[in-house]
Amino acid sequence: MYDQLEYNNSAELCERMAAECDTAILAFSTGKDSIAAWLQLRKYFRHIVPYYCYFVPGLQFVEESLKYYEDFFGCHIYRLPHRSFFRFIRGLVHQPPRRVSIIERANLPSESEYDDDTIGEMIRNVAHLPDGAYVATGVRMADSPYRRIGIKSHGAINHNAKRFYPVYDWVKADLLQAFEESGVKMPVDYKMFGRTFDGLDYRFLEPLKRWYPEDYQRVLDWYPFAELELARWDGLDKLPKRRASEIL
Repeated sequence: MYDQLEYNNSAELCERMAAECDTAILAFSTGKDSIAAWLQLRKYFRHIVPYYCYFVPGLQFVEESLKYYEDFFGCHIYRLPHRSFFRFIRGLVHQPPRRVSIIERANLPSESEYDDDTIGEMIRNVAHLPDGAYVATGVRMADSPYRRIGIKSHGAINHNAKRFYPVYDWVKADLLQAFEESGVKMPVDYKMFGRTFDGLDYRFLEPLKRWYPEDYQRVLDWYPFAELELARWDGLDKLPKRRASEIL
């Protein structure tokens, strides 16, 4: 039913998508573009069902942000593992030898078994949504030349994946205006990392250790050898002294 959809800008895109189905799913990362997408969607859709995909379960600073946005927008945000969560664990990223056999026996899903399309279907099922509920993401043409070329060539709707881009034509001025008018706040990620949390390298681990030491320990619970990432930059002498049996 969306094949005949015509639009000249993101506002028309959202208006016509909402006319076909009054519910939109939102891939919400807490980043500025996904916040902008939520602000845009709520102008047109009666129901918005957001989900957040985590790299590490139960981080305090993430939960604080999600609680803020749940209160601000007035709805629940589903939490699911990020596809990279399973990829990291399967790939033994920062894992000690004693966990290898356990991880191999766990039979975690592969990237083809657990991808963005799969997550969209999971949300439709658990929230009892119609098939016509597409997943919205904060993809913008201004982000990179590749995204501009892709959207110019293929449009702002991916029918096969049931995804669309409600702020595809927004520029920085549009973001600033939407944030100022709504009064929404940015997550603490931007103060700590300058971007949203989406990795396990030094850019994220070092600030996390300073700002949220309990969350840093939570990361080590899942990825014990992540401390070696800090050692690569700060030196082995900065690591806490531990017995080999504690980490191997």
